Amino acid sequence: MIERLRLLPRPRRTPVFTADFTSPTQWIAGRSWAYPDGGPVNPGDNKLDHLTDDPAYSRGGVFRATPRSDGDWDCGLLTTEGSDEGFQVRTGDVLEARVKLPVQLGAWPAIWTWRDGGQEIDVFEYHPDNPDLLELSNHVREAHRYHRDPAVRPGAWIDVKVEFGKGSVVWWVNGDRVFSDGRGVGRRWSAYLIVNLSVCAGRYHPAPESGVTELSYEVAQLRVYRTLRGVL
Repeated sequence: MIERLRLLPRPRRTPVFTADFTSPTQWIAGRSWAYPDGGPVNPGDNKLDHLTDDPAYSRGGVFRATPRSDGDWDCGLLTTEGSDEGFQVRTGDVLEARVKLPVQLGAWPAIWTWRDGGQEIDVFEYHPDNPDLLELSNHVREAHRYHRDPAVRPGAWIDVKVEFGKGSVVWWVNGDRVFSDGRGVGRRWSAYLIVNLSVCAGRYHPAPESGVTELSYEVAQLRVYRTLRGVL
């Protein structure tokens, strides 16, 4: 007698983190250990950032930057590191975000991960001087893709999805699978979330043009899903 193969149900993911940027228990504003000494500046990365905890720069989901008299820019940054909840993404998680890209030159928006001096996965980075290009990077096991797409342009809304797989980190843009790095993050990886707007200092991408008084981009939604049974 041939036994019938019993099909096991596919692991089901459930939301484990839904971003509320107004929440002081989810997010810390204006400092990050991804910056030297926790900030507020990071000129070594060719940034004009001067991090601020002013809620007008991040807490509404619109991440802003405005010029200072010393030549730097006050910038919005939120991180889960150091918050009461201290949420970390981990191997197998899937992050989904909807963002509105900036228009002005010099804007450098990103959603990324960080812990203990590394563990960085860039969900996306963007520079309006490369108007159709998203930078997708795995700095845990070093892989990256410059993804060009006519739907990517200054001022556009885009949907980004990333699976932090053990053997491969996978990116989707507007529902299309665009990059599977074949490197992954390993079985025991975890890291905090960072959402921010940096300002380019001009070495690799143009600094803001003279007379510009504000840069901004918007994150309308950010959610993390986790499998209920094991690690994918």
